[in-house]
Amino acid sequence: MTLANGRPYLAIPGPSTMPDRVLNAMHRAAPNIYAGALPEMVESLWPDLRRLAGTKAHVAIYIANGHGAWEAANANLFSRGDRALVIATGTFGIGWKESAAARGVQAELLDFGKSAPADPARIEAALRADTGHGIKTVLVTHVDTASSVKNDIPAIRRAIDAAGHPALLAVDCIASMGCDAFFMDDWGVDVAVAASQKGLMVPPGLGLLWFSDRAMERCRGSDLRTPYWNWTSRATAAEFWQYWAGTAPTHHLFGLRESLNMIAEEGLEAVWARHAALARTVWAAFDAWGAGHPEIALNVADPAHRGHSVTAARLGPAPNATRLRDWLEQRAGVTLGIGLGMALPSEPAYHGFLRVAHMGHVNAHMTLGVLAAMEAGMIALDIPHGSGALTAAARVVAGAAGA
Repeated sequence: MTLANGRPYLAIPGPSTMPDRVLNAMHRAAPNIYAGALPEMVESLWPDLRRLAGTKAHVAIYIANGHGAWEAANANLFSRGDRALVIATGTFGIGWKESAAARGVQAELLDFGKSAPADPARIEAALRADTGHGIKTVLVTHVDTASSVKNDIPAIRRAIDAAGHPALLAVDCIASMGCDAFFMDDWGVDVAVAASQKGLMVPPGLGLLWFSDRAMERCRGSDLRTPYWNWTSRATAAEFWQYWAGTAPTHHLFGLRESLNMIAEEGLEAVWARHAALARTVWAAFDAWGAGHPEIALNVADPAHRGHSVTAARLGPAPNATRLRDWLEQRAGVTLGIGLGMALPSEPAYHGFLRVAHMGHVNAHMTLGVLAAMEAGMIALDIPHGSGALTAAARVVAGAAGA
């Protein structure tokens, strides 16, 4: 028998759960794209997006997913033949490197593996070795969506400065924006990249860039830009259509307006605190399941280096993670994320990894429900695991929520 009928739950790292308020805001007839309510509403987005990223910098919105947001950043940051230093702590760091290289950028990779953050000392050493200052930009993910590793962005900024290097710092915040604390200006970030489908709770389709005056000036002559990707015209548009290089993504914008309203009503610091508490709830369950069962473990050992939006874990031996994911979707109506990048899909080890997302429009009962369903699946499938996971998770929630 299946117990999956009813509203399904996506515990995958994007698209995240869409709030009814966002869906209702989008459920309308197409608006006038030349004047009136839509252009007036869009003017209210810019200050709220700046507050979200902790910046006074420029903002540009593209009709794109996260990969398209990389393209937008690459097109504006580089000319063909420019050098980039790319910091990888998982699949998406490598993906940004490949995206840049495909445009003719000499993308040099510093790969720190899949389970640990970047070492600022190694970054400083690499930049000191670049005595001619040929490296134009350092590219790094804040939280890698595949590995769930969180990098220390202020420490990386300090490493660049300690090396006396003029490189710009560009940060992929696709998995972290609206979930983990981020202070673009205070941390010395020149470019931040995000997308709509994770912490912003809007369907996939909007790529967002924040960029400093220094980045705009240093990249004014970049030859990879086309009229569509050019961030200058989008950030300084004289006419409404120029924000989008054509027709506006109307319904996504209404959804974004509502999601920003929701974030403001809760308070950004409270949003970050909620994500941190729900992340600890998931971690507590995995620690209990893994007690005496080393084949079950979180991907990142140190909690300080884990993102608050998604948790990558090993649930072995293979194929137990895939077995559990299949059971949950078919029998309980819960979809977990695949263990992206931990092994090739053709390798047996691939089926020993999974991810649990807790990003965006997620609360205690949703997260506890996922964990309870996971434990039910492990019992049904005779997957060995430690006891007390749900009690441990409930204690985290009780402690965070208070009396």
